[in-house]
Amino acid sequence: MAVAIDCDPARLDRERIYQYLSGESYWARGLPREVFERSLAHSLCFGAYADDGQLIGFARAITDRATFAYLADVFVLDGWQGQGIGKRLVAAAMAHPDLAGLRRMMLATADAHGLYAQYGFTALNRPERMMERLDQDVYLRQAAGGDAQAVLG
Repeated sequence: MAVAIDCDPARLDRERIYQYLSGESYWARGLPREVFERSLAHSLCFGAYADDGQLIGFARAITDRATFAYLADVFVLDGWQGQGIGKRLVAAAMAHPDLAGLRRMMLATADAHGLYAQYGFTALNRPERMMERLDQDVYLRQAAGGDAQAVLG
C-alpha cells in the first residue's frame, strides 16, 4: 500500500486528528477544540494518507521557518503502526524546505526515542541551559471555567 504525505491543510481530517489528540494521546488529553484549531493554524502540518485518502498519521512543526522548530503531535493510528509511517512522517518533516537547515529542532517523547534517534535527535546537549514552563492542568482549568491566561508583565 502506498502512503502519501503532504502539507495541504485543506486535506487534513481535523476531526480525526482532534479525536486522537484530545482523547487518545498521552500528551494532549483534554485539549480544547479552539486551542487545537489555533495550534494547526499556526503550525506546518503533515498528514499521512492511505490510498483511499483516509488520514492515518499526523505530525506538526511549530517553527519560525528560519532558525528553530519544535516537532509535535506525531502519531500513527492503530492498525497502521509498524509499517514505517511514523518514520516517513519524521523524514518528511526533516526534508521540508522550511525546516531543512535549521539550527535547532526539538521534541518531547515518552516512548519513541529510538525512532527520533534515527533522524539525529539526541538528549539535550546542555540541559543546564534549558528551561521550561509546564502547566499540565491548563486544559482542566479552562474546562472548569478557571483563568488559564498567563500573567504578562
